[in-house]
Amino acid sequence: MTPDEMIRAAGADRPVLIAGPTASGKSALALALARRQGGVIVNADALQVFANWRVLTARPSDVDEAAAPHRLYGHVPGEAAYSVGHWLREVAPLLTGARPIIVGGTGLYFTALTEGLAEIPPTPPQIRAEAERLRAVGGIGAMLADIDPETAARIDRQNPMRVQRAWEVRKTTGRGLAAWQDDTGPPLLPAAAALCLVADPGREALGPRIAARFDAMLAAGALDEVRANLPGWDPTRPSARAIGAPELVAHLRGECTLATARDRAVIATRQYAKRQRTWFRSRMKDWIRLDLPAS
Repeated sequence: MTPDEMIRAAGADRPVLIAGPTASGKSALALALARRQGGVIVNADALQVFANWRVLTARPSDVDEAAAPHRLYGHVPGEAAYSVGHWLREVAPLLTGARPIIVGGTGLYFTALTEGLAEIPPTPPQIRAEAERLRAVGGIGAMLADIDPETAARIDRQNPMRVQRAWEVRKTTGRGLAAWQDDTGPPLLPAAAALCLVADPGREALGPRIAARFDAMLAAGALDEVRANLPGWDPTRPSARAIGAPELVAHLRGECTLATARDRAVIATRQYAKRQRTWFRSRMKDWIRLDLPAS
């Protein structure tokens, strides 16, 4: 299916979900759809929610936001916690009224929306602090050893935050994350009720796009944006996971050259895109694949 065919197939009323790895062109597709057929563009990216990042997370520009309604972008303070549960509560009222066009790269948001999310009790601060210490000292190996086999078999072992979350759930509730997921209630928006798309140009095409986009971010002021965040920088905050932020912080602290920081950020972005593509292939097998042209 080509982008034009997708836009025609979407119609004017059917909800549209557009997932995809970073730099895949998904946001441009969402904007084109909204311009031609109407709808509200809703963010499904866990980092674009934060107010302290615009350039570094490739949030829509002022021009884009003037061209179509956008929701759930840049509305969360950088020092705040934000989870998939927060996102689901905020996205629920946006599923009625104008047709939602939900776009982003956080696969967990899409699967929680279309498959449901377990109502897991919040992690107490002391357990969260213990988890942060354990991850900092021993990495994820010790956590994996302390997670039930069912959960360990399901989670993305290459994603430290997912492993930490599973460990916290087990410590907090005495039950494995997999057991909680198996008790999940009905979804807010079943996949059958929406047009579900994954934008993915493939690994070979994605690599150059990622490098070009990070260079464009630097030209657009990403370094100044990181400098503005430096006084209150806390690497444990969810907003600190913005790709490129730790690398540019290291440069601003004199730990590496800008060229080295740039190269490290591009590598980190490619690694992140690989994890995204793995999630989409494993959890969104029935979604329509699109190969979008570079923007």
